[in-house]
Amino acid sequence: MIATLVWGTGNVGRAAIRAVAAHPALTLSGVLVHDPKKVGRDAGELAGLDTELGVPATDDIDAALAAKPRAVVYAASGDIRPFEAFTDILRAIRAGAVVVTPALYAFYDHRSAPADLREQVEAAVAEGGGSLFVSGIDPGWGNDVLPLLMTGLATSVDVVRCQEIFDYTTYDQPDSVRYLVGMGQPMDYQPPMLAPGVPTMVWGGQIRLMARALGAELDEIVETLDRRPLDDTISTERMGEFEAGTQGAVRFEVQGIIGGEPRIVIEHVTRIHGSCAPDWPTPPTGDGAHRVILEGRPHIEVSIEATDEGGNRSAGGNATAVGRLVGAIDWLAAAEPGLYDALDIPLRPAVGILGKAKP
Repeated sequence: MIATLVWGTGNVGRAAIRAVAAHPALTLSGVLVHDPKKVGRDAGELAGLDTELGVPATDDIDAALAAKPRAVVYAASGDIRPFEAFTDILRAIRAGAVVVTPALYAFYDHRSAPADLREQVEAAVAEGGGSLFVSGIDPGWGNDVLPLLMTGLATSVDVVRCQEIFDYTTYDQPDSVRYLVGMGQPMDYQPPMLAPGVPTMVWGGQIRLMARALGAELDEIVETLDRRPLDDTISTERMGEFEAGTQGAVRFEVQGIIGGEPRIVIEHVTRIHGSCAPDWPTPPTGDGAHRVILEGRPHIEVSIEATDEGGNRSAGGNATAVGRLVGAIDWLAAAEPGLYDALDIPLRPAVGILGKAKP
């Protein structure tokens, strides 16, 4: 069994604990938390399970890594603390761990990561013998393995479009929703996530990854952005009130330009309430979906709707992305130390979980 540490117990960390506990090749060896109120609480409780897992949470990073876990699921946020997340991940790699995480945007396609960051990771791998695999949380498979698999079913492809369409009404991440994305802020507020160049920094690696897999040469990557205000004040279950006239919906595209045309597109359509921007794309049902559209011959569309934690679709999206990361651990543990991306990690059946009792 592969001893696995889950670092962080927020939206991603809860799903990671459940995934590790359910995986037949892994054993949950530890859980790291930042909030003092969580220290000592059982991992099963923190993950929303009906049973205890016998693993108390700790905030002692040194002790957790000194126990030499073979793998670390780094689930702490990298959105508002990128330097701290990078430093944490280097520590885990130096400790000899296989690290899987969505937190380092620059390493979705590690070949295009900034040279200074890549060199630091390579040095940590050489020192400790660990590995790194980064895949997105929006979710990564929706912007790499799924669209690439679908292209193998087509005769010709003009455009590969990957969409995330979500209503964040029930999303329990107020800092990200209000300040990073700007929901509920005045329309002249500049959300950090939407600043020029930032979407390319976050999703450009996935564009490059798909282009490389398809043997296409990118001319450039460009961005489009549209924002809409709320017509009425609305109240959400988990994040309170959002006033009329403030930002209520965002739509942007990161476009891979090939031969002068946008050929590989990652599009996000995000609302804080379903009534805002009703003319924009909407999910087939409910409050969210991920969709891949191949414009070509034949025209192919695949929509994925995942739910978790009592039917929450944002939680379902997190869980499927975490499933891809956690499902890669045993393969990575058997591979040579190094940097890996979504094209390296095989997409495999989940052997041993069919009919298995829930933890």
